[in-house]
Amino acid sequence: MYAVIKTGGKQYKVSQNSEIFVERLNAEKGAEVSLTDIVALHNGKKLIVDSKTLSAASVVAKVLKNGKARKITVFTYKPKKNEKRKLGHRQLYTKLQIISINEA
Repeated sequence: MYAVIKTGGKQYKVSQNSEIFVERLNAEKGAEVSLTDIVALHNGKKLIVDSKTLSAASVVAKVLKNGKARKITVFTYKPKKNEKRKLGHRQLYTKLQIISINEA
C-alpha cells in the first residue's frame, strides 16, 4: 500500500515505515502529525484518485527531527558591469517516518 501526499508545495510517494524529508512543519520532535492532503492512494488492488474517497483518507507520520539542510552558495553576477552578489542559504526541513496509511 502506498499514497501520494502533498505538503509544502511538493508531492511525495510514501509507504508504511518510509522516511521522508519535507518542508518545515510546525511540530515538535516525537509528535505525530496527520497529513490529509492526499493526491492518490493504492491499496494493493486498485489506484484511487477520486477526491471524494480521498477526503476521508489520511497518513499518520511521526516527527523524527527538525533541522537545516547543508548550506548552498548562491552567486549572481552581471558581466562587464562589476556587479556581483554572493549569498548562502540553508533550507529548513522536518524528517518524518510514516506510521500508517488510513484508507477511510
